[in-house]
Amino acid sequence: MDKKTTSRDGTSLAYHVTGQGPTVILVSGAMSTGGTLLPLAERLAERCTAVVYDRRGRGESGDTPPYAVDREVEDLAALLEAVGGDAALFGVSSGGALVLRAVADGLPVRRAAVYEVPYADHLAGGAEQEAVYKEQLNTALAEGRRGDAVELFLRLTGLGEEMIQRARQSPMWAGMEAVAPSLAHDDAVMGDGLLPRERLAAVRVPVLAVAGGASPEWMHRASQAVAEAVPQGRYRLLPGQTHMVEPEVLGPVLAEYVAG
Repeated sequence: MDKKTTSRDGTSLAYHVTGQGPTVILVSGAMSTGGTLLPLAERLAERCTAVVYDRRGRGESGDTPPYAVDREVEDLAALLEAVGGDAALFGVSSGGALVLRAVADGLPVRRAAVYEVPYADHLAGGAEQEAVYKEQLNTALAEGRRGDAVELFLRLTGLGEEMIQRARQSPMWAGMEAVAPSLAHDDAVMGDGLLPRERLAAVRVPVLAVAGGASPEWMHRASQAVAEAVPQGRYRLLPGQTHMVEPEVLGPVLAEYVAG
């Protein structure tokens, strides 16, 4: 990240801008920094000005306690001002939940798009699973067991035990442990894990909810529910895509939407 701005509470935010055209700020999900969205930003740069940033508590950005979701909304407001005050928002996974929270709170953006926000309304036992995860995650982080917190998250995503143990032995594990405390941030953004229908009814900008055709059916239904919950919602399915969507596929769809 080659640029800095400051949020309302004094937290330093690191960001990067690439491309020319209508501006879109990209918001990453759990266990990730702004760098994970650089490939998408480069794809968007052909038609848009793409902005990636490290959310607070990650990468090169600061982290001023105590955490609150409102602080992350203020971070987006600071970024919006830093890039000229006219932008769209895009968020992936729990980053999409943050985008929806921001636009529901009235952040003055032109439009918003989200990819597979994992609201668990259509996942069997989803609410109960989220409650157990929340309790175990908070305990692990309070006791300084970052590795265990990462394991909890990976299990929540459906990763098998063998793959988790392989991940523990990989060079990537240290980086995953470094951002583990931010898992509590994403958990707070997701709330009880269910679609916040009343909050989304207050959204006054267009919202595009996108899902991957190769993702589980409950993900499709969650994205459809987002589109139905906001007054100006649209739903789009990308054939063959999973939760790890390919920038080459998502990029043109998002660029067209941002430009519209």
